[in-house]
Amino acid sequence: MVTIDTILNALTTLLVTLDPPGLAPLFVGLTVGMDAAQRRHVAMLGTVTAFGILAGFALVGAQLLGFLGISMGAFRIAGGILLFWIAFEMIFERRNDRKEKTSETAVTVDHIRNIAIFPLALPLISGPGAISATVLLAGSFSAPLDRAILIGVIAVAMLAVFAALMIAPALDRFLGVTGRALLTRLLGVILAALSVQFAVDGIRSAFDL
Repeated sequence: MVTIDTILNALTTLLVTLDPPGLAPLFVGLTVGMDAAQRRHVAMLGTVTAFGILAGFALVGAQLLGFLGISMGAFRIAGGILLFWIAFEMIFERRNDRKEKTSETAVTVDHIRNIAIFPLALPLISGPGAISATVLLAGSFSAPLDRAILIGVIAVAMLAVFAALMIAPALDRFLGVTGRALLTRLLGVILAALSVQFAVDGIRSAFDL
């Protein structure tokens, strides 16, 4: 049975990786010209789709790794390195630049018709970092009941994302450029520490330390 600390660590990892405040200005840019009802529909569809993607990886991600012959220890090390790179981008403000380029391309090509699915749900919400974090966390939630708890944690994280998208215009104005930069760097430092812990756990598991 997982502990409260494990649950809180999982929720923190997901929230930092998903970065709800960082999604707010991107969502505002993606939904320019939409009214409140249309924005709510896009936000709901996007978060529900992202939840389905992450829940699917939480349930079958470990089995997929086993089928490919990849140990959980090896994936923890690789995932920790990937999350550390995302943290590096957050600290030095490279991640938002990359996300903004993705969103701008999507608006130009698809004319916002499928914006809730692409790029909002994938890759802006459930991107490689969130998927990697979910599969890594699933290793600590191996029992059926524990896995159900992890699904619940993902649902709570998605509710936070949905709330951030709903208040995105006000949140973007409140934080401003300086506030967003400060918050992103702070979250990046936290994610860097969590990613190192993932890598350390992976090394211990891979080498039976």
